[in-house]
Amino acid sequence: MPVSLHDIQQASELLNGNIVRTPLVPASRLSVLLGAEVYLKLENMQFTGSFKDRGSFVKLSSLTEKERKAGVIAMSAGNHAQGVAFHAQRMGVPATIVMPITAPFTKVERTKAFGARVEQYGVTLDESKEVADRLQVEGGLTFVHPFDDEKVVAGQGTIGLEILEDMPDVEDVVVPIGGGGIISGIATAMKALKPDVRMTGAQCSFFPSMYQAMSGLDGPMGGQTLADGIAVKNPGGITKEIVSRLVDHIEIVEEHLIELAILRLAEEARVISEGAGASGLAAMLKDPAPFKGRKVVVVICGGNIDTQLYANVLRRGLIADQRIVRLRVSILDIPGVLSKMAAIIGENRGNIIDVAHQRYLSDIPAKNAELDITIETPNSNAINDIRAALNNAGFPNRRLRDQMAKDLIAGEQH
Repeated sequence: MPVSLHDIQQASELLNGNIVRTPLVPASRLSVLLGAEVYLKLENMQFTGSFKDRGSFVKLSSLTEKERKAGVIAMSAGNHAQGVAFHAQRMGVPATIVMPITAPFTKVERTKAFGARVEQYGVTLDESKEVADRLQVEGGLTFVHPFDDEKVVAGQGTIGLEILEDMPDVEDVVVPIGGGGIISGIATAMKALKPDVRMTGAQCSFFPSMYQAMSGLDGPMGGQTLADGIAVKNPGGITKEIVSRLVDHIEIVEEHLIELAILRLAEEARVISEGAGASGLAAMLKDPAPFKGRKVVVVICGGNIDTQLYANVLRRGLIADQRIVRLRVSILDIPGVLSKMAAIIGENRGNIIDVAHQRYLSDIPAKNAELDITIETPNSNAINDIRAALNNAGFPNRRLRDQMAKDLIAGEQH
């Protein structure tokens, strides 16, 4: 076997005092929502905001003095970049990181802040690797792979040891999958110590590379995903072998579920997660049935998300939940009508956040007007009460859907 329980235990000793021993916290409201006993392993609380701190430190600690002096190189969408740059800076090792041009601004800037030389190339990690390979040869650098490396996998596997220390009776562990490093490490540790634990991987629908490798499929791949941290076209050879032996199921999750998972983590657990980090919860939201009544640990593998993107995702989630709704309401254009309509909305638990008054549209009678009203509601049922009350009071109305989302997101970006 390429990585053993002994390797992971040694990595755990090495990491002691050098990374954050992250908490495993109960998520009571998510438990009610999903019908399972849900716990969150908060790797977003690592110093650089993701689990990559673990494998990066273990790999860098294995370098010879000659290799440390020459320096290291890595390709990464952001989290591995920060992990390598952070520990390289601590150890006095020069680091070069190649990142795709699509890497979030936050991740790029934080990587530079750790003293790494950053080169941006390509749209995906696979394209970034072309440049990383060339620079490695030119500079005689040691390549620190984000997932297909025994030392890296062993480092990530220490998460599994910590989960079992904190919850020996865990029944399910749900882990995001990109190249497979984190799930390979966790599965190796957990299956060695608790063979009956069920391992589920979550992979984004644009990059189902591990799922296809395990299923013998060769479908289309690529696209702009919120889960950039797991946007990997080619999983590793080491990780494919481990996943094939130890992972019980891989769930493919679509973008809207990843967005919803980010919203649910924020509202129900007060946890900030990036897209990749929320993918495990997205898998449970997609199909909660297999987890009903079981003790489930969801690994939140990272929390590095741009603030603007995070705001947009939360707003889009509220729109999808029908807690922000835009109505087009027909009224008689006479004094007092607007206040009457606003009172009806307030009485039915709605809060008006925007009003556009249309008097001069050609297809509206001269004595009438139309109002486009954006309303916050406590839940999706409230908007039905508001619409019914408006209709009963003589204010015909209809929902405005897609354009509202576009307008609200555009407004936040200016």
